[in-house]
Amino acid sequence: MRVPLSWLREYVDLPAGTTGRDVQAKLISAGLEVETVEHVGAGLQGPLVVGQVLTIEELEGFKKPIRFCTVDVGKANGTGEPQEIVCGARNFAVGDKVVVILPGGVLPGDFRISARKTYGRVSHGMICSARELGMGDDHDGIVVLPPEHETGTDAIGLLELVDDVLDIAVTPDRGYCLSLRGVAREVATAFGLPLSDPALIDVPGPREGGYPVQVSDPAGCDRFTARTVTGVNHEARSPIWLQRRLQKVGMRPISLAVDITNYVMFEVGQPLHAYDRTRLNGPIGVRRAGAGEKLTTLDGVERVLDAEDLVITDATGPIGLAGVMGGAHTEIADSGTSEIVIEAAHFDPVSIARTARRHKLGSEAARRFERGTDPQATAAAAQRAVDLLVLLAGGAAEPGVTDVAVPAEPRTVAMAADHPDRVAGTGYGRETVVRRLQQIGCHVTGSDELVVSVPSWRPDLAFPNDLAEEVIRLEGYENLPSTLPKVPSQRGLTDSQLLRRRIGRALAGAGYVEAPNYPFLGADAFDALGLDADDPRRRTVLLANPLSDNEPALRTTLLPGLLGALRRNDGRGSHDLALFETGLVFHPQDGAGVPPRLPVDRRPTAEEIASLEAALPDQPRHAAVVLAGAREPSGWWGPGHPAGWADAIEAARRVAREAGVELILRQDQHAPYHPGRCAAFYAVAPDGTEVLIGHGGELHPRVTKALGVPERTSAMEVDLDLIESAGAGYRPSGPRVSTFPVATQDVALVVASDVPAAEVETALREGAGGLLESLRLFDVFTGPQIGEGRKSLAYALRFRAADRTLTAEEASAAREAAVARAAERTDAVLRS
Repeated sequence: MRVPLSWLREYVDLPAGTTGRDVQAKLISAGLEVETVEHVGAGLQGPLVVGQVLTIEELEGFKKPIRFCTVDVGKANGTGEPQEIVCGARNFAVGDKVVVILPGGVLPGDFRISARKTYGRVSHGMICSARELGMGDDHDGIVVLPPEHETGTDAIGLLELVDDVLDIAVTPDRGYCLSLRGVAREVATAFGLPLSDPALIDVPGPREGGYPVQVSDPAGCDRFTARTVTGVNHEARSPIWLQRRLQKVGMRPISLAVDITNYVMFEVGQPLHAYDRTRLNGPIGVRRAGAGEKLTTLDGVERVLDAEDLVITDATGPIGLAGVMGGAHTEIADSGTSEIVIEAAHFDPVSIARTARRHKLGSEAARRFERGTDPQATAAAAQRAVDLLVLLAGGAAEPGVTDVAVPAEPRTVAMAADHPDRVAGTGYGRETVVRRLQQIGCHVTGSDELVVSVPSWRPDLAFPNDLAEEVIRLEGYENLPSTLPKVPSQRGLTDSQLLRRRIGRALAGAGYVEAPNYPFLGADAFDALGLDADDPRRRTVLLANPLSDNEPALRTTLLPGLLGALRRNDGRGSHDLALFETGLVFHPQDGAGVPPRLPVDRRPTAEEIASLEAALPDQPRHAAVVLAGAREPSGWWGPGHPAGWADAIEAARRVAREAGVELILRQDQHAPYHPGRCAAFYAVAPDGTEVLIGHGGELHPRVTKALGVPERTSAMEVDLDLIESAGAGYRPSGPRVSTFPVATQDVALVVASDVPAAEVETALREGAGGLLESLRLFDVFTGPQIGEGRKSLAYALRFRAADRTLTAEEASAAREAAVARAAERTDAVLRS
């Protein structure tokens, strides 16, 4: 919301010398996000005056049309003689009033004006366009003023060229600040000054003879005001002051009737719509659209309506999308009309927001309606528009007034007088609380227990905490006392937090880069991963208000986000990638109810917390990695190592080791992995059962193609909660350095080609016993020497005792025991 300081002063009598920066500081202190203050006309210096074109001479022989003009600038040039100016614009004629800057003046951008020879003539100044004056981007022609302005008049003040414009980022809960009325209220409160409310005007009540209106959906439209103005001069144009105010707030002046509706919308916050009465056929209606109905909106697009769309109709059918955009059929034509019907209505915010999003049709009106407008301001806004049409277009207001309204009681909120004190942790006192609530428009009664009547323009005030927030922000967040929480001693990070930190450090130490992603996805992500229709990962938690229609659900796997990050980085030239993420995934719970609203002035009870958790989706924490390109680069030191499925599996092992868990690997087929290069990870639970905790391997070629990631991309994903449960009670400790030497024994075992190396390794560990310090697979060999369908696995075993030097006999005995166990479990044969 752009707020010109000159317009704001109309409603708040700010002290002389108050700048936009001063207002910005006050509003920021009150909790509004004032992003910038634009100094319109900064550097502009006169003389800049109104001139009248006396003569125009067309200069020949140049590549573009050039005119040599004489302009009457009154006494502004000190002589009263006509000013000779060379100009290339062609949108003005003899007798027109224009804006002239004389030598010595400076335009925005430090463009200094002096007399200079050009096109064979001397130009003593310049006739200005809107862009040169900083009024907008229009550079097609110069500014032509209405004829009533006297030559020689200072144009800087006439066009309000110097001003401060505040750019406020209005949050969804403060829709009332999408108007000068709302911002002025905040400024008046911040400066302690009275407010001149533009909506407090004399408004006639409903009278017979108004344009007929039929509201068929009172839930979607609980108030509709219609006024009619006749005898409008369709040739009347918006005055300069109105055009300039619209330009400063970011609107382009169009025509008088449209400009007035936009002006009132920015002034009061109530969107209006103007109809050409001669194009209306029968009463105006408000209803839901019929399935398949069509409407051509003002932007010229024919739209197929949805049954949930709220529409404005006449006897011919829909004539507008309620609260979003009017229809082309009833717009005021360029030729103008002498009869105008003004619509001012209050629509259901949710309905308008859904319609605007459904049709991808954002508008200033929809932006206000979806945040909640003031239902009591419709009559005042309509009256304001009528008054301006009468004043500026010579129209006459018809006495009939249509005001269809659903009866509604004022909203009240009960609140303890000391509730803001307890929320803020400071003492405001009842008097301060009541004063601040009255400043925002509330009516307050009661002593210890306050009954607060909420103003109609604040739909966001519904609970005591909302009122407490108003008191706190107006008293100043910076005035809240700073107190440190009293933390009991010996309370550090939980075991889960420590484990997550160890895992993050371990993966980072292994060369992975953490890449957190948004937890949102759509069905396309599951299709790209090749998940079956009945895959449980397709059951998602849908968001009530998603940031994107393409990603309406919460993730059930970390892989789509990580693979998207890998694709983006690969596309930007980073081909050797190793990324990881730890985060929550979300699974819906059957029978989950509506979560309760927890209190903030006390600790929730165990029952309240339990009911909240019962309504939440299951949220296990996962860890995942993705790899592509080179895991180790090649160089003078030797050949590199491409990233592959083994690296992804090793990452899973590294994660599990941080919890003291040794993974059991088994070959598996699980989307999105290649069926021949996919491993299932199992861990032994405390009760001795094996628990599936994740999968890893090389992605299926169809998946890499669908996602646009490099071929042979590998990944893994594990459930950290299950790993933590399997490693319950584990406490990491530093390695013990033995002073006794190590005994190394190598062994090569021949097994069937379908026997996993992990199963052989597990058997060797079991058989070797406590003397085994480490075991490493260093060679895999296949060939005719060992037979078809067989493979040789070579392991290096390191033995060490903590209290003595091992003898060769002890090391050999441990090796033989390991081989015997492997032979028993996997039918392994010692390779000769």
